[in-house]
This record gives sequence, structure tokens and C-alpha cells, in this order.
Amino acid sequence: MVSVNDLKTGLTIKYNNYLYQVIEFQHVKPGKGSAFVRTKLRNLSTQSIQDITFNAGEKVEKAQIDKKSMQFLYSEGETYYFMDMDTYEQLEVTKSVIGEENLRFLIENLIITIVMHEGQIIGINLPEKMEIEVTDCEPAIKGDTKSGGDKNATLQTGFNIRVPLFVESGNKIVVNTSTAQYVSRV
Repeated sequence: MVSVNDLKTGLTIKYNNYLYQVIEFQHVKPGKGSAFVRTKLRNLSTQSIQDITFNAGEKVEKAQIDKKSMQFLYSEGETYYFMDMDTYEQLEVTKSVIGEENLRFLIENLIITIVMHEGQIIGINLPEKMEIEVTDCEPAIKGDTKSGGDKNATLQTGFNIRVPLFVESGNKIVVNTSTAQYVSRV
């Protein structure tokens, strides 16, 4: 058990028989009344985000989460195959467990982290930033903008993203996987 006063971003807890990951937390001490902790939690089974308020000092169960580094091999329909780099054992993960936000950056041979609870896979974590190739890009038109500017580009996974005007098809770019935004050109 862990006190809600000790919650940290990224911590996984068990609350009302569901697993939640702490996204945000805020300790509030009003002038009148007792203190409380306002949290924003992601339900790991439904991927929904909920705002839950706890009384200060309340205890919640800390979930035992195991993380394993694996390599993405390929996909077949709704099933995605990953390989343990140490034992060469392969794991099958369904599309629903991976989540749509992760699928947009999943490319072959990418090293990811599989997240498990009590032997069951509950999700995957992509690297914070990753290099990915631009396959299709709108042409840049000189004088089209007053300052800066951006255009649409399609990545090798088929996901569309906004990039600066100087990026062209065939360029490799660095993308922030959590915000789905362009970071820099490689």
C-alpha cells in the first residue's frame, strides 16, 4: 500500500479493481477543510483518462508491474509479434492491447518495452523520441508564408504529421511519440 501523498507521475496503482497509471497529481491544501490529492489517471484496460480525488493520507494498492525490452518483428492482421532479445522467445500481442496511439509509430525492428501485470500483457511503451522516414510530402512553395510554416507529411507507417517546409520525401525525421509532433531532421 502507498499513501496518495506519495504518488508520482508514471506510478501504477490498483484502485476499484482496475489498474491505473498516474498521469498528473496535485496536492491541494484549501484554507478551510482538509487537504486532498487531485489526480488524473489512465485506466490501463480501457485507456480512458479519469479525474479522481483522494483525501490526503488515503492509501491505495501499488501494482507490481514488470517491464521487458523486446523487438517488434511483424504484424499479421490484428496480431503483432515481438521477440525477446535475450531468449529469442516470441510473443503475440493483439492490436487492442497495443493501442491506436502506439500503432502509428510501430515499425519493424523497433525496440520497445512490453508492460506486464501478473504475467498478462497490459500494454507497450515506445521510445520517447524515434527516427522515422517521410514517404510522402507536400511540395514547399517559396513565399507561401510570412514566417516559418509547415506542411503535411506521411510517415512510413502511414501516419500523417505536420513538418517544416524544408522536409522532403525520403528524409528521416525525429518524432516525439507521446505528442506525435516533429522534433528535428536527422
